[in-house]
Amino acid sequence: MTTPRPALTPDDLKHLRDGLRTVQTRLTDVRVTETSDDGLVSATVGGRGELLDLDLDPRIYRTPDSRALATAITTTIRRARTEAADRAAALTRRSLARGGRLAEGEPGEDPAFGPLLRRLDRDLQEFQ
Repeated sequence: MTTPRPALTPDDLKHLRDGLRTVQTRLTDVRVTETSDDGLVSATVGGRGELLDLDLDPRIYRTPDSRALATAITTTIRRARTEAADRAAALTRRSLARGGRLAEGEPGEDPAFGPLLRRLDRDLQEFQ
């Protein structure tokens, strides 16, 4: 049996809304660059998991193995995306924490905040 979460107060909702706006802004600053094990592939990913840059060392042409190259590229991008998601989640937890009460269970993996912010604004209007 799970313990019910305490009801959110208007101040909690305002804090959550403001925290989400902060996260939304700061996610644009998150940049993660990973390099493949062989050093031939470098990928930079943003805070929303988008590929920002891909660099292929010219030495990739020395061994014409397209499957190995594709694996190196996808593996490097996945590692960068994982690290970026971890950083985004940590940023989200820090921005939303308020005595630990709102931080628990708040996902950092989905930074599409528009619908949630609109919902919070509507919920806050009910208290005014």
